[in-house]
Amino acid sequence: METQDGDQQEQQPLLTLAHKLFLLTHPDVEDIEKVRLREEALTFIKADDMASLYESLAAKSVLPLDAEVLESMRRRIDEEIKKLDEKIADAEENLGESEVREAHLAKSLFFIKIGDKDKALEQLKVTESKTVAVGQKMDLVFYSLQHGFFYMDFDLISKCIDKAKNLFEEGGDWERKNRLKVYEGLFCLSTRNFKKAADLFLDSISTFTTYELFPYDTFIFYTVLASVISLDRVSLKQKVVDAPEILAVIGKIPHLAEFLNSLHGCQYKSFFSAFSGLTKQIKLDRYLQPHFRYYMREVRTVVYSQFLESYKSVTMEAMARAFGVSVDFIDLELSRFIAAGKLHCKIDKVAGVLETNRPDAKNALYQATIKQGDFLLNRIQKLSRVIDM
Repeated sequence: METQDGDQQEQQPLLTLAHKLFLLTHPDVEDIEKVRLREEALTFIKADDMASLYESLAAKSVLPLDAEVLESMRRRIDEEIKKLDEKIADAEENLGESEVREAHLAKSLFFIKIGDKDKALEQLKVTESKTVAVGQKMDLVFYSLQHGFFYMDFDLISKCIDKAKNLFEEGGDWERKNRLKVYEGLFCLSTRNFKKAADLFLDSISTFTTYELFPYDTFIFYTVLASVISLDRVSLKQKVVDAPEILAVIGKIPHLAEFLNSLHGCQYKSFFSAFSGLTKQIKLDRYLQPHFRYYMREVRTVVYSQFLESYKSVTMEAMARAFGVSVDFIDLELSRFIAAGKLHCKIDKVAGVLETNRPDAKNALYQATIKQGDFLLNRIQKLSRVIDM
């Protein structure tokens, strides 16, 4: 991926490897493709002496184990650690504080490179203790976050994001703050908080520099997917459909432009065609794949709600024709969504008609007020019993 300035920006090598390993264990990836992925992953792991990762992947039968290769990796690791420790000792004896910090940082980056999570995090803490500047402390948090995303360790990621926010209270520049929004957005996307992910990604569209996580095209892909199920129709038009940054890139991503524009333009046949084209991309994404079924349901809820918004009642046949599916399919689909409370309508099976029964805002507020009043009365009664005693 190249920036507008022409500078080459690359994804963090660990995260490139993480995607290959994800595809290696994915049931939808063809065996011939897995042969290539296995060779690429093995070459990557050997080149960076990722001994502990190699051993764990071999134990899971993801990669074949070569005992000699593993032993030679460990020897090279021991030799490199010895050199790094010598540099640290020399810096502490003969040089200043900044050189000591740089020597510790070099050791941290080495543990990150070889994929040794525990030692990397431990050494990053040591490096932090030698660090004064808030910006440099933030950079150490970003290294930890990248490691967290490699291992999909959401507890570590959550703690690092909280730590970064606390650091920003001490200061910190806008560039790092904007980068953190993308990291937090990816965390929200990975933990099924699509609404917050959409808000954070949309805030970062014009300031995106987080190429170590993913290319800009992938960022736009995530932004559009999260926005479609999170924003109302007016906001979607303003922030996504008409956004120049999105318009500049969306055409490069298969099916995405049709997916977005057909939804907003109420072209439901085209929408479902584009959506089926996107399903493979969603399934083969390591952050989105665990939420595939959930996302499928949410998108269908959005599109069915949008269609029904225009009608007080509509025939099943007319709706089936609009979506390019059978009446039986629509009947089964809507029955599920109505039962789950996702759609406000009812089916008149005899007449073959759908009747909407959307609660208006005033009625909803009235019901909420009654509910809160009942809750308050119950609390007062319980409190009065305690006081009487």
